[in-house]
Amino acid sequence: MTAAARRPRRSKDTGPPQTGAGERATLLGFLNYLRTAVAAKVADAPEPQVRTGGVPSGTNLLGLVKHLTCVERYYFLGERPSDWRRTMRPSPEETVDGVLAGYREAVERANAVIDACPDLESPARRGPAPSMRWVLVHMIEETARHAGHADILREQLDGATGR
Repeated sequence: MTAAARRPRRSKDTGPPQTGAGERATLLGFLNYLRTAVAAKVADAPEPQVRTGGVPSGTNLLGLVKHLTCVERYYFLGERPSDWRRTMRPSPEETVDGVLAGYREAVERANAVIDACPDLESPARRGPAPSMRWVLVHMIEETARHAGHADILREQLDGATGR
């Protein structure tokens, strides 16, 4: 579909999340806001375009969510993938619904780990672990970067814009 033939579809754009006053509530509020935005970009994307690379590197919407699932599992659950490059490549058997369900499950488990952490100075589960604070800030950065990629890929795919 050419850009001229596409009609931009605007999603309701939302501003920053309302969070609690504390540091943990603020960090988690922004992370959850970004997680929701990423999932929404993929939720109703058509096959096979959702897995088709929109840039020469092959980056695609479904691959971004698969990758973010692995990143969540690594930093919060201590599950290291065998090959980081593969985390960006959905297999033909993986569906949008399945990848999104895996992402949401990883987020739910990650949030349980965050909630159980006594304070943000505590080490996270990953490797020589930095603090939970560091992991939360890093995950905000990681998820925001890929949310931006998802915005561009989705607009290229069918003209949809907004959060």
